Amino acid sequence: MKLRQRLTASTRSLEAAELESEVEQLPCDRLSTIERGEQAVVGGRLRSVRFTPTENVPVLQAELFDGTASVLLVWLGRRRIPGVEPGRKLLARGRVGVYEGRAAIYNPWYELHE
Repeated sequence: MKLRQRLTASTRSLEAAELESEVEQLPCDRLSTIERGEQAVVGGRLRSVRFTPTENVPVLQAELFDGTASVLLVWLGRRRIPGVEPGRKLLARGRVGVYEGRAAIYNPWYELHE
C-alpha cells in the first residue's frame, strides 16, 4: 500500500489489508474467490461467534474474515467450541454452501492459529 493511501485510509481498511497479507502466507484460498459447491481451505480471523438456540438442533456460527471477504462457519449440534472465539485466527476446510443467504461451510474441519 502506498504512503498516500495509508495516510488517508481508515483504520478498518488498514487492518483488512494487514490481515489479507498475513492470510496470503497460509496455504488457503481467498474468501473472495470461493464458490458454492467447491471444497475449500480458508483462513482468517473470526469476527464474531454466535450461538443460536433452536427447537431442533443448536447452531454455533462464526464469521471468518480474511481481509477480502467473509464466510460463515456453521457447526450443527454445538453450543460452544473451546478456542473458537472472536479475534482468533484459524484455518478451516469444507464444502462451501449457503446459510441464511451467505456463503457458509458446515461442520468444517478447523485448525486454531495464534
